[in-house]
Amino acid sequence: MPEAVLCADTLIQNEPLSTEKNLVFLFQGDSITDGNRGRSMDPNHIMGHGYAFSISSRIGADFPDQGFTFYNRGISGNKVSDLSGRWQEDTLALKPDVLSILVGINDANAALDSQNKKSNLQEFEETYRQLLQKSRAINPKMILVLGIPFVYPVGKIIKDWEFYSSDVSKRKAIILKLAKEFDAVVVDYKPVFDQGIKKMPADYWIWDGIHPTVFAHELMARLWITKVSERLKFLKFYPKGH
Repeated sequence: MPEAVLCADTLIQNEPLSTEKNLVFLFQGDSITDGNRGRSMDPNHIMGHGYAFSISSRIGADFPDQGFTFYNRGISGNKVSDLSGRWQEDTLALKPDVLSILVGINDANAALDSQNKKSNLQEFEETYRQLLQKSRAINPKMILVLGIPFVYPVGKIIKDWEFYSSDVSKRKAIILKLAKEFDAVVVDYKPVFDQGIKKMPADYWIWDGIHPTVFAHELMARLWITKVSERLKFLKFYPKGH
């Protein structure tokens, strides 16, 4: 988007982002965030190939002199309890200014696979709350960005659709509750996917009912930037939904 780059240069010159420089952005979650990221410091692969990559590449290209740092610590298969087990090393030690979390679908999977299909929603809420408390404790001004998990009746998901739909809906309610409690930014991806499904089938966007395609990751990145621009003024440079 050539015009946007020119606008970005003008914005930086006319309105210095003195209070929004040197920010550390951290993306946490499961496979959707992981995006098959590299596990070394190789900058060609370190952000994976999902929405975290798209967000970081866009911001880093348009605001190269702002000293931003981007980390992706999503791990495929992680539940909220897994995040808890590695929170010190993979989150707190990185001292993020902007912490983006997307987790919950693997908790739903685990509940489905459990002997009595028990969702353990109370444990999910308590563990998630502890993560947010620990994060805010090291930086009271940290911007928390909570993504809402999603699922679609595609492929194997169809067989257990009623369970998935109900479970993920309940986890959404918990995350919305926590977002209010911690004054976090909420990024609910499902409405933008639903709009996309009006043009193309669900599997064009969410190929197996859980994991986004490259096209859906782009929609996620656009929405994330729009929502977080409510807290970070420099992100208003991007037109909404682009």
